[in-house]
Amino acid sequence: MLKNLARLLYDKGMSKKEYADFLGVNEKTVQNKLNGKTALTYPEAQKTQSMLFPEYRSEYLFAEADQDKAG
Repeated sequence: MLKNLARLLYDKGMSKKEYADFLGVNEKTVQNKLNGKTALTYPEAQKTQSMLFPEYRSEYLFAEADQDKAG
């Protein structure tokens, strides 16, 4: 589960539907990606970090739920 990414999207006020539109996928796909059922592709991760969260390191944004915060 990508808890950091999910929390940051929430903090930014971006719904799962809006994030799905941003990535060009459907809302169910985003739900699966955030829950760890399917992986974000490299282009999706790169676009997310560079356009939405450039202030965060990818290791933090895309950390699995059991990993420590890395700021």
